[in-house]
Amino acid sequence: MISAVNVTLRLGKKALFEDVNIKFTEGNCYGLIGANGAGKSTFLKILSGELEPTNGDVIMNAGERLSVLQQDHFKYDEFMVLDTVIMGNKRLYEIMKEKDAIYMKEDFSDEDGIRASELEAEFAEMDGWNAEADAATLLNGLGVDTDFHYKQMSELDGNLKVKVLLAQALFGNPDVLLLDEPTNHLDLDAIAWLEDFLIDFENTVIVVSHDRYFLNKVCTHIADIDYAKIQLYAGNYDFWYESSQLMIKQMKEANKKKEEKIKELQEFIQRFSANASKSKQATSRKRALEKIELDEMKPSSRKYPYIDFRPKREIGNEVLTVENISKTIDGEKVLDNISFTIGREDKVAFVGPNTIATTTLFKILAGEEEPDEGTFKWGVTTTQGYFPKDNTKEFDNDLVIADWLAQYSEDKDVTYVRGYLGRMLFPGEDGVKKVKVLSGGEKVRCLLSKLMIMQSNVLILDEPTNHLDMESITALNNGLIKFPGVVLFACQDHQFVQTTANRIMELTATGLIDKQTTYDEYLANDEFARKRQVMNMPKDDN
Repeated sequence: MISAVNVTLRLGKKALFEDVNIKFTEGNCYGLIGANGAGKSTFLKILSGELEPTNGDVIMNAGERLSVLQQDHFKYDEFMVLDTVIMGNKRLYEIMKEKDAIYMKEDFSDEDGIRASELEAEFAEMDGWNAEADAATLLNGLGVDTDFHYKQMSELDGNLKVKVLLAQALFGNPDVLLLDEPTNHLDLDAIAWLEDFLIDFENTVIVVSHDRYFLNKVCTHIADIDYAKIQLYAGNYDFWYESSQLMIKQMKEANKKKEEKIKELQEFIQRFSANASKSKQATSRKRALEKIELDEMKPSSRKYPYIDFRPKREIGNEVLTVENISKTIDGEKVLDNISFTIGREDKVAFVGPNTIATTTLFKILAGEEEPDEGTFKWGVTTTQGYFPKDNTKEFDNDLVIADWLAQYSEDKDVTYVRGYLGRMLFPGEDGVKKVKVLSGGEKVRCLLSKLMIMQSNVLILDEPTNHLDMESITALNNGLIKFPGVVLFACQDHQFVQTTANRIMELTATGLIDKQTTYDEYLANDEFARKRQVMNMPKDDN
């Protein structure tokens, strides 16, 4: 159990939190939600002790252990992967290292023997003999192959480091688990494994995530940050959304009735206040009028962009033909003899753990790379808009936002260009910000503005939801559902994939799986499930 008591945090004159009182209890998983800038990550830092509140206290039960998902991917580069995971239980790791140091002594004394005996007892009590096996189980579950377990963290790529740090946070059955965006950079298999882990987890979990499906699967409660307060709701994300919308609707209806009553009383008072026979009634109605108070209807701090992709040209029957494409990167064959044809009504999700293969294929189709073998052909009626996973090159310049976007518009009129920026929550003054100083989420919204203003009828999107808040993800999701063109995309948001795609492709070690189906139906397929189980089995050391 962990609770915040009268917690206030002021940043200059602004109160990010004001007298927050909330208790997170054992056996529950709390989804911490709110608009960008509302303070979700900051509140987790307050709970973890990394950040001191201006006023108030954070209280945990005595003797309980808190675990946090680390955000610094380079912090453990000098350590071995298994050791990094075990560090999730700081005391256990300290015991292991102290034991090793004692046993390595050449002049082993009686005092060393006594100390070693004490450490062994504590080590056994903490189930230390199973520590490496438990760490390996977490790593394998998240898709970190056994071959990596004894490597240095510095040898791993970014996605694998994320998984190791997540395993570290989960290690050792912590009493309170704080997870800030745990699904970022995870493949869909790893997310599914994490969902199952958290559903079975018996202690307290507080998680920040923009993945709606994930929150629906794992959360028993939603803690909503808005206007420096935190409101707790029982149920998952969908229940919160329905409840909050119902509450707003009820308040509006109640206010409407009150406004009608106010108008009725005012008309009576105005009509009969000068009438001696009605004066008592008018006075009575004045008192009644004074007692009526409208419910305060604060507009939410959440802001939804307006995302609407409108192709300039209708797409023809011939869209894309890919024939026998192969590509080798750094000696590894990431694409091997890939062939498929895309139709005019296809919205294809590329799923599975092989994200490098998907990104490489998208780069080839967008003309950024050449295949080693094979060909592809776009239909003559197609125009392509490409959203890269790595957008560094796009913003490596000194342009302001408005001038940057104008590059991609046939109509160079300033008002026209700024209209697209306004839809994506860049008000007038933001148009003169330089693109290279934008945040990750702002850069993504710029790229989506670019795709809208280009009016392409084919969209190639490589992880477009990364860095977006819940509101922007929802807007993008709805925009793609309505889009009348073709979409090829990769995304780790289950709900996004399920509601957008009508065709699923996975690039595997044994070839391309291609199904005209929804994502949920694809996952439920027995043949696919068996294939996935084999692919995720740890390698035999022999």
